[in-house]
Amino acid sequence: MRIVFAGTPDPAVPSLRRLIESRHEVIAVVTRPDAVAGRGRKMQRSPVGQLADEYGIPVLTPHKPAEPEFAEALTELAPDCCPVVAYGALLPAEILDIPRHGWINLHFSLLPAWRGAAPVQAAIAAGDEITGASTFRIETGLDTGPVYGVVTERIAVTDTAADLLARLADSGAALLEQTLHGVEDGTLQAIPQSTEGVSYAPKITVEAAQVRWDQPALAVGRAIRAVTPLPGAWTTVAGNRLKLGPVELVEEALPERQIDVRKTGVYIGTATTAVRLDRVQPQGKRMMAALDWARGARLEPGAVVE
Repeated sequence: MRIVFAGTPDPAVPSLRRLIESRHEVIAVVTRPDAVAGRGRKMQRSPVGQLADEYGIPVLTPHKPAEPEFAEALTELAPDCCPVVAYGALLPAEILDIPRHGWINLHFSLLPAWRGAAPVQAAIAAGDEITGASTFRIETGLDTGPVYGVVTERIAVTDTAADLLARLADSGAALLEQTLHGVEDGTLQAIPQSTEGVSYAPKITVEAAQVRWDQPALAVGRAIRAVTPLPGAWTTVAGNRLKLGPVELVEEALPERQIDVRKTGVYIGTATTAVRLDRVQPQGKRMMAALDWARGARLEPGAVVE
C-alpha cells in the first residue's frame, strides 16, 4: 500500500523504520512542527521527521491538521492508508475518510483500557501487571475505534515509563506492520471495542507529577516510576523543588514526610513504610546521588518534604 505515516516522538520511530523497510511504500510523513528543545533551546525536527529526512521522504508539518492546506496535500498524495503512532494532535473528521483504508492508530494499551495520552504511565501507576499495544481504526471519538489486533507485555516491578514504552514501541511496530498486511490482503477485520473495562489516561502535567507522600509506599514508588523520565516526579524541601528518580521500598517505617539521612542512604516516610531515594536533581543542577545532595543541603534534624 501507499501510506502516509503520522507520528512525532521517539516511540514512533521503530514503527516508521519498520514500515519503510516493509513491502509498503511510505510516500510522506506527517509530524508536529519543529520545536525548541535541548539545553541550547534551538529549533529541532521531531525524531520522526529526522528519520524521514534520512530516507528522503517528504515531510508535512501542519500546525493544525484541520488546516485546509493539509487536507489538500493529503488528497493529492492519495494514500491507501495512514498509520499513526503518537502523532500528538487530534485528526478532524474531514480528513479521516481521505485514505481508502482510513487512519490506523497504534495505541500503547489494551483497549478499551487506558484511552488517552498517557496509557503507559497510567498502567504503571495503577499497578497493572499486564499491558500491551493495540491497533485500531481511528474515528471521531477518543481512542474508541474498532480494534484490529493486540500484543501483550508484562510490567516488571522496576519498570519506568521509559522502560515499558521502549519495549512496546518495538513490539507495537511489528503489530502495526502485520495489521497493514492484513488490511491490504483483506484478511483482517476490525472488532468493536467492549463497552466494559473502559478507563482513561489523560496527559500528565508537571503539577500532577508531584509526589503524594500521604500514600502507601507501594503507590509512591509506582507513581514515581510512571512519570520517569517525563515529566519527572518531584517534591519540595525547604521551599526548593527536588526532582526524584525511582525509589526503593524498605521495610522500616518513618513518620510521614520525614527525611532521614544515614550512611546507607536518604529515606522518606510515607503513609506506610519508608522509601530510599536513589538519584535526585535539585533545581538548576544535574542528577546526582541522593546522599551527595543531602550532604550539600545540610538538612536540619526532623526535616520534611513538603
